Amino acid sequence: MKGNQKVIDALNELLSYELAAMDQYFIHSEMYADWGLKKLHDRIAHEFDDEKGHAKALIERMLFLEGTPDMTKRTGFQVGTDVPSMLASDLRVEYEVANKLKETIALCEQEQDYATREMLEPLLEDTEVDHAWWLEQQLRLIKLLGLQNYLQSQL
Repeated sequence: MKGNQKVIDALNELLSYELAAMDQYFIHSEMYADWGLKKLHDRIAHEFDDEKGHAKALIERMLFLEGTPDMTKRTGFQVGTDVPSMLASDLRVEYEVANKLKETIALCEQEQDYATREMLEPLLEDTEVDHAWWLEQQLRLIKLLGLQNYLQSQL
């Protein structure tokens, strides 16, 4: 099915954010594993899998719309150097993904591509309700408990 080029372009831009989030979660989860922070490793490895699923859904939709997915860009990719900066960087990229999802959903509505809009809505819910919320919670816990107590709880 020939899709709207504006929608395909927006999906490709969104893909660049999702790939950045995926790669960032991947390196961060491996860093946590290396440091012995098993709970953080397990959760962030799960987030990596979620982002891979988001990227897959976008790629499948673009292919269905006869577009060409661009797998070369990683918009917003930034590796942290310690637990607080890693969590903050992950949260930043989730906020960027959420904003780009909202923009793309609005474009789909404007271009009357309701099937793509419907496909994107669960990704937005997952991004806001699961990913961003959990990261906000972890940063709050670091402030409440102190970094050392938080790290100890993640062993």
